[in-house]
Order: sequence, then structure tokens, then C-alpha cells
Amino acid sequence: MPQMSVEIRTVAGSSLAVGSSGPRTVTIDRAKESGGLGLGFNGGELLLLAIGGCYSNDIFREAAKRGLPVKNVRVEVGADWGGDPVRAQNVSFSVVVEADAAEQEILDLIQHTDRVAEIPNSLRLGADVKLTGARAVSSRKVR
Repeated sequence: MPQMSVEIRTVAGSSLAVGSSGPRTVTIDRAKESGGLGLGFNGGELLLLAIGGCYSNDIFREAAKRGLPVKNVRVEVGADWGGDPVRAQNVSFSVVVEADAAEQEILDLIQHTDRVAEIPNSLRLGADVKLTGARAVSSRKVR
């Protein structure tokens, strides 16, 4: 697969940010109770959405390979947050797939997709995450 990248930029000195990838955008923010405006998804929610969104997309991809027409997919993802440093723990998801196929074929598709879905596998198997650049821009006036 080719390299993928996204960009996140805050809006006018607030915690509200816009994440973009090409022409697509999503709003990102901290919850009001955490000092944000509460106008977008927080990072934890985006992580869980990435897991569920990847799995849902991959159900359709893998079903197409099998000639299995999928009608609906519902994925629910949850996690606990804790530790020092705080991180996602006990991440789990459940799925309901409706397709024009026998129940066992659908269950086989669900299990197969669980083995090949990229985002869940990135978390299960570990992905290196490195800060590769940093620049500080001071807006403080020098006297």
C-alpha cells in the first residue's frame, strides 16, 4: 500500500482543529469538561472510529472477493482509558453483518476479516510511532 498522511490544524488559537486527507475533513476537539469547545471528536474517539471504520470497510472488501453481497454492517467499539501514561486498554469490538448468504458464510467472513483488518492488526501487532520533526514558533514579543 502507498504511504498515507493526514494533516491536523487548529482553528484560530482554539483547541478546535480540522483534520484533513485530500478533500475530506473531520473536526477534532477536546471535550468541554477537558477545556475544549466540544465541537469535534477527541483523539480516543477517533482511534475507536478508526478500528470500527477499518473493520467495516474491510468486511465489504473481503465479501467482494468471495462474491458475498453485504447489505449492512454495524460495528461497536469500546475501550477503557488508564495507566501512566494514559492509553487505551481492554479494546474490544462487536459486529453484526447482514448479507445475502448463509449464516456460516457470514460468520466465516467476520472471522476472516478480523484476521486481516489493517487497523486492528496495527494495534495488536504494534506499530512504531515516531516523532520525526518538531519546530517551535514563539509569538512572544521580545522587549
